[in-house]
Amino acid sequence: MTAPIRSGMPDARRQLASLPMAVVLLAPGMRFAAANPLAEQFFGQSSRRLTRYALTDLVRFEEPRLFERLSDAETPVSARETTVVVHGMPPRRVDISAAPVADSPGWQIVTIEDTSTLEALSDDSGSGGDLFLRGPEILAHEIRNPLAGIRGAAQLIARKLDEKDRSLTDLITAEVDRVAGLIERMQLLSGRTVAPVVPCNLHEIVRRAIAVIKAGHPTNEPVIPIREEFDPSLPPVLGDPDGLVQVLLNLLANAREACAGRPDAEIQVRTRFSSGLLLHSAKSDAPLRLPVEIRISDNGPGIPSSMREHLFDPFVTSKKTGHGLGLAVVRKLVRDMNGRISHERDEAAGLTHFRIHLPLARERRGAPRHEEMMS
Repeated sequence: MTAPIRSGMPDARRQLASLPMAVVLLAPGMRFAAANPLAEQFFGQSSRRLTRYALTDLVRFEEPRLFERLSDAETPVSARETTVVVHGMPPRRVDISAAPVADSPGWQIVTIEDTSTLEALSDDSGSGGDLFLRGPEILAHEIRNPLAGIRGAAQLIARKLDEKDRSLTDLITAEVDRVAGLIERMQLLSGRTVAPVVPCNLHEIVRRAIAVIKAGHPTNEPVIPIREEFDPSLPPVLGDPDGLVQVLLNLLANAREACAGRPDAEIQVRTRFSSGLLLHSAKSDAPLRLPVEIRISDNGPGIPSSMREHLFDPFVTSKKTGHGLGLAVVRKLVRDMNGRISHERDEAAGLTHFRIHLPLARERRGAPRHEEMMS
């Protein structure tokens, strides 16, 4: 008989921290006793702060009898696709299960899986929506000709300007080159070919996109401030630089349109570490960590609730003159980088959030795990 493996076996706390779902330990009376990092993220509270509350203090279920079932700590409970409202957050659909802790009367282990987020983050590389993105292959030849004309005109104008005034013509030339590159890539969509990913300085890319948005702002409209909240400690991410610029341009342009006309209009761009997000792919046995988050937020009225579940599908739009391809292209570009994008409306704060999650270019030796940083 083989001896049990003990040496090097991870302890229970580290195993719980690695689970791709929120897990909480409830003491008698459904009071929080412990929580893993994803549970802290789900409830918006640290584990230490959660211990001040009972589950009933922070949560409201759409199914009122669910609390009645959970109050019987000795009976296992399972509920799928139920709506939950955590204090101060928008409603979310979750799968929830509870089980009694052996030899500990009144204690329960509860797991919560946010299915609304998983739907946006699922690895459905065979999405039928991609079929609609092959149109640019047909139009590429016609688009490339006027782009060449724009580039040439910008170069001619640059010759007549002083060195200090050439930044805008340089920007025009760089953007024409980037768009031409994107068109070439779109031509390859039917062959399922994707652009190579390389280490990227995320903040340089964000600032480039912001510069393009500001340069293209209509002169007869009030300038909408874009507030930056960057984590300077973020290491390089793995992505396609030109594709990321295009993604951010789409999201920033949408945010600007959404909050235009408001006297307090504002767009926020935030980068940060995001604990515990894993991408499970059929192409790899090991899950891919997506620990870096870019969040684009605006204080506009938000997207109609009837459209939110299909927001990234082609031809879905709330704009009178829109074609509904912008967010479909955004999702395609993000997925090509092994990233994921999701949408969230925070009615309490009056904000719409688009979150992009990306992998790191490489793991830094000796760097603390983010689960440990959260504890």
